[in-house]
Amino acid sequence: MWLRARVVSCGAVLAVGLGVAAPAGAFADTGGAVPQGADAPGAAAPAAVASVADCNVVQTSHLTEQAALTAARAALAAAEAAGQHVSVAVVDRSGNPIVQLRGDGSGPHTYESAERKAYTAASFNAATSALVQRLQTDPTLADIPGTLFLAGGLPIRYQGSPIAGIGVAGAPSGATDEQFAQAGIDALAG
Repeated sequence: MWLRARVVSCGAVLAVGLGVAAPAGAFADTGGAVPQGADAPGAAAPAAVASVADCNVVQTSHLTEQAALTAARAALAAAEAAGQHVSVAVVDRSGNPIVQLRGDGSGPHTYESAERKAYTAASFNAATSALVQRLQTDPTLADIPGTLFLAGGLPIRYQGSPIAGIGVAGAPSGATDEQFAQAGIDALAG
């Protein structure tokens, strides 16, 4: 038997057909004929297909893989031009790595550090150098898994909203790492 349910969503009323297996004789009032679209009595009915209302969906922007690679390569090139051996990571808004590059001669710790800086910048939508200051008033921030509160991570924004993060690790100072990360973001500005 087909049931019709009213679903109120976003101020609109939607009618959704729900397919349910009907017991034998359920369609007696139709002369035993199964209504069009219904399965035979006792058989499993097809699942209802309904579209989600626009007001229930949020569309987001994402950094492309090519753009992430461009940013990472630009940051690495800036570091190499300065004679520094670094690693670079670009993560998406959810903190998942898109691109990671380990520069020639970079230390083994730099690979993970770059990813964690990028993750932290994307998570907080702030430069990790600025977040170091927040640790003074809230040291428990450092307990959040996957974060690293050292300078060198920057959020990547599109139309004011964070869409990714870039992290650089391996230069003698976090401020220098941050300059290289900014070079990566600058490569996307054009």
